[in-house]
Amino acid sequence: QVQLEESGGGLVQAGGSLRLSCTSSGRSFSSYSMGWCRQAPGQEREFTAGISWSDYGYVTDYSESVKGRFTISRDNAKNTVYLQMNSLKPVDTAVYHCAAKWRGSTDRRASQYNYWGQGPQVTVSS
Repeated sequence: QVQLEESGGGLVQAGGSLRLSCTSSGRSFSSYSMGWCRQAPGQEREFTAGISWSDYGYVTDYSESVKGRFTISRDNAKNTVYLQMNSLKPVDTAVYHCAAKWRGSTDRRASQYNYWGQGPQVTVSS
């Protein structure tokens, strides 16, 4: 069983930065493909960023709306995945959920992730 615990949300002005962290309590963290998905009020949960292992090393993927502003990374020694969010915009306001799926490549479909964290609120004011 994998439990995910996030931290780092909060209120920030447009143009500011935040870093989210997600720590896993399960074993074999390095074997999991990790992702961040966000959900704004009244909207579906949407893929934001993902990181997974390939024969060429770790591969990252981003939604078009955050590409160039957000960076996902991981520290397997700490069982932790991070989401660095820069140049934040009011449209980035959402609950950000950490997610894990066993092996495989990063997936943009939220339904493919097996484990989820509660998610911190990120609010960006204009």
